[in-house]
Amino acid sequence: MTEFFSTLFHPLVQILDVVVGFFYHITEMCGIPNYGLAIILMTVVIKIILYPLTLRQVKSMKAIQELQPKMKELQKKYKSDPKELQRQMGLLYQEAGVNPLSGCLPLLAQMPILMGMFYALQSVHFTHDPSFLWIPNLAHPDPYYILPVLSALTTFLTQWQTSKDSGQGSQMKAMMIFMPIFIGWISLKFAAGLVLYWVVMNLMQALQQWWMYRNPKDVPDKKLK
Repeated sequence: MTEFFSTLFHPLVQILDVVVGFFYHITEMCGIPNYGLAIILMTVVIKIILYPLTLRQVKSMKAIQELQPKMKELQKKYKSDPKELQRQMGLLYQEAGVNPLSGCLPLLAQMPILMGMFYALQSVHFTHDPSFLWIPNLAHPDPYYILPVLSALTTFLTQWQTSKDSGQGSQMKAMMIFMPIFIGWISLKFAAGLVLYWVVMNLMQALQQWWMYRNPKDVPDKKLK
């Protein structure tokens, strides 16, 4: 199975090798050649490119939040008829112009990159010094467990921010506890470069979402097509 996915993502791995090399060249031109900085720069650029999807995600959460009272009414009215409830919920989303799947778009867009980074860093052979700050080799797990802790903390931050902004705190309490612990645990065995990518991606997500809610005009109350 591992070989299958490795082969499947091989073209993306090659692209990421080139992209990371490009950003490494930029750090080299700035006089601070470092693969860790290259991964950070690449992550920031990716997150900026994905900003429209993040904005759509926030709009979708906001719209669904506003539909909560009507959704609860439908759930109460059709609790004994799941099929009719599903149909009525679909009509409600359609009338409001809301696509509940829009909230998954940023994650779906990031998954191939995450998988590509995973396989790229498993087999990468750095042509220059692979160390970054306290990390001796970005292709190996963080020996001091600092990045796994940061991955758990930043995952908690983004989930807390999402639950706070969407008004769904009570529904996400379990996930806010489970997901950061799970992410931190699996990060113990992942290449430090991949965990660094995840941490920076979370920080960019938190920053972008803060900016959107700081400027309400960026999250207009209009229908989502």
